[in-house]
Amino acid sequence: MKRVQSEQVGRSRYARLGSIEGRHTVESSFWSGQIFLKLGAESMRQILEDIVRALVDQPDEVQIKEVIGEHAHVLELRVAKEDLGKVIGKGGSHASAIRTLMAAASGKEKKRYILEIIEN
Repeated sequence: MKRVQSEQVGRSRYARLGSIEGRHTVESSFWSGQIFLKLGAESMRQILEDIVRALVDQPDEVQIKEVIGEHAHVLELRVAKEDLGKVIGKGGSHASAIRTLMAAASGKEKKRYILEIIEN
């Protein structure tokens, strides 16, 4: 991510995470736990790719395969073996956060997305 700004708004503290390569913006409220996504006309696959590339040391090794099913879209994520822990995070915290963002963004599209992190 390119920049992080934080500002005090009333009694809530907000951090605004700048756009990743100018594509989308994520705002997070630390006190209320609400997450707002402002998305352009992008695919969920592209959003996932941008988030994961920002986390890993070898962004060229990120591969995402989309499998479209009858009830859900499955995004299969493959990264370099040494970056697997960075994507999953301690106790699965990064993976859980990525899935939460995907669920929030998919609500507007009325589609269900499932993230599968596949070990090479």
